[in-house]
Amino acid sequence: MIYLRYAYVALVLFLTTIILSPLQIVALWRGWKIARKLPRYWHVVACFVLGIRIHVHGEIERQRPLLLSANHTTWLDIVVLGRVAEVSFIAKSEVKTWPIFGLFARLQNSVFIERADKRGTGRQVGSIADRLAGGEIIILFPEGTTSDGNRIYPIKYSLFGAASSAVPLSPTGKVHVQPVAVAYTGIRGLPMGRFLRPIVAWPGDVEMLPSLAGVIKARALDVDVCFGEPVVFDAETRRKEAAAEVEARMRTLLAERLRGR
Repeated sequence: MIYLRYAYVALVLFLTTIILSPLQIVALWRGWKIARKLPRYWHVVACFVLGIRIHVHGEIERQRPLLLSANHTTWLDIVVLGRVAEVSFIAKSEVKTWPIFGLFARLQNSVFIERADKRGTGRQVGSIADRLAGGEIIILFPEGTTSDGNRIYPIKYSLFGAASSAVPLSPTGKVHVQPVAVAYTGIRGLPMGRFLRPIVAWPGDVEMLPSLAGVIKARALDVDVCFGEPVVFDAETRRKEAAAEVEARMRTLLAERLRGR
């Protein structure tokens, strides 16, 4: 039966991709605003066929510009967050070359950054700032890697430079950075617990296909997405201190949700 489930998931996602991809390519080429919406439809279908049940706590900040700072456990974070809101992601440049997911990242209109390119850092940050100022919601994974889902690794404060750079471009002179915690809390209707969380966790030494197979095999996963109180960046903000506050709020959100609060 598990092979039938693999085939079902693969067929549905293939057909959804075939239908939506040409529309998204044209929308991106023409600069249509629907390009922000179409990826969300794909994520809705993906969550449905994978059996992902999302529980949202709090609300996404309504004011713009808005940068979401989220913890990163697995590739599934992108599907979950893409289902919750019309967003784009900041991704490392290597993602562009990944099979399947590289294509999806480009269709999602992700912002690719080259971490080794120190000279191009200003240009990359400026590109993110322009998109934030244009009203897009951008998601940053400031850990820079995936965790085991039970904790948040130390975040890279330099990645918040995009928020600071967008301040002069904002009509209000402010940029809102909202902490987000994505917690994997249940499997087949039962509490997941720290020892079962490796089912969804995607550390760097695990191949993509075995990770995807594990999620499909799980059949039903509960995910809690928690939106915290935003931190405002303005002309007077000290980036490192503000980023540290975002990090503290992310840790609190995740810890409380994993404890069932």
